[in-house]
Parts: sequence; structure tokens; C-alpha cells
Amino acid sequence: MKELLEKIKFNQDGLIPAIVQDIDSNEVLMLAYMNKEALQKTLETGKATFWSRSRQELWVKGESSGNYQLVREIKLDCDNDTLLLLVKPAGPACHTGEKTCFYRDVIPGTSMADKPGDIGLEERKEDSPTEEELRKAGFLYSLYNLLASRKENPVEGSYTNYLFEEGVDKICKKIGEEAAEVIIGAKNASREEMVYEIGDLIYHLLVLLNLYEIPLKDIFTELEKRNK
Repeated sequence: MKELLEKIKFNQDGLIPAIVQDIDSNEVLMLAYMNKEALQKTLETGKATFWSRSRQELWVKGESSGNYQLVREIKLDCDNDTLLLLVKPAGPACHTGEKTCFYRDVIPGTSMADKPGDIGLEERKEDSPTEEELRKAGFLYSLYNLLASRKENPVEGSYTNYLFEEGVDKICKKIGEEAAEVIIGAKNASREEMVYEIGDLIYHLLVLLNLYEIPLKDIFTELEKRNK
């Protein structure tokens, strides 16, 4: 294995793309990046660990949500510049709650050969949410309930429980940090950064709601008042 590891070609930024695949279903779950340290930590812990290009730090997949990816095999492609991680997922791979990050069809129900020249995403009105989007919105309740469960039934090593144990000062500090990251992403005009950091911000806000036992429905009720 050492000989194979020495063949890995990291790019100019010291990174290598890592495709993550469910070892049982063969479904491709996500794409992330690793540096040498992330790869070493993955080998040591058995949990998929990556390098965040936006935050410039290591992150363990599932560290905050509990949706770890337990690595069973790691393969290197023929050009030595891409890794394939075969994993046992402990939960959804996508921050939206979807099992895989690749849940959207570029060409729904067809192959590209069937519709040459028509390769754009299907257009629709932004103010008309689909049933799928409405279902995903309900994921906020699932996440809120999961955080409530962690509060009542602590899990050793859980980042969520760490926040509850540290209390309001730590949680508010993280909310401030994540809000700043959202602002940086906006100033950089980076959609990827904004989506990622807003996801982090919402997570920490849900932790705060749970700390004070404020039901999520109260927030929606307040937002509805502002729509009048």
C-alpha cells in the first residue's frame, strides 16, 4: 500500500479529488477533495476526512450531523490523480438530506444522445416549488428533531453535544463566525461558498433554538406575519 500511496499525484494546491461511492448500492454519493493530511487521517480513523477549500481546514464528513462515511476501500485511478472511496454511509451524503449529492438530472428521463443540442437544465418558474423541493424543506424539521434528540441523549464525540455542553456563549460565537463566512462568500460572489456557509449557519441557529427549546414552527409563524 505504501508504494501505491507514493504514486498519488496531488495537484498544484496539494489536493486530489475523491469520489465517494456506496459500497453496497454502488451509488455515487459525492465528490470532495483530500490533501495528504486528510488522506492520512482517513486511513487512521476509517472515517472519510476531506480538505475544505473554502474554510482551508480539515473536515470529517458527518462530524456535525452524525452521517459519517465509514471507509471500506480506497482505490486510485490509472492516472494516479483521482481517488475512489468505497464507503458504508451512516446517513445521507448531501447537506439537503438527499442520499447522494447527485440527485438532479441534467436531462430528466433521457440520454444526451436522444436530445442533441438540448443540454441545459430544465427551466421552471422560481416561485413555483416542486413537490420534491417542498419535501426537502421539511428536512429542517428532521434536522431540528435530530438535534433535540442529541440534546436529550448525548452521543460521545458528537459536535452537537459539544455545543450544548459549552452553552450559549460558544453557540453564539459559532453563529457569529458562520455569519462572517457567509458575508465573505457573498463578497467573493461565490455561490458554492454561500450555499455551504449558509448551511453551516442554519445548523448552528437550529442548535440555538434547541438550547432554548424554541419550536421551529414559531420561526415559520413569525415569517408568515411578515408576508402580510
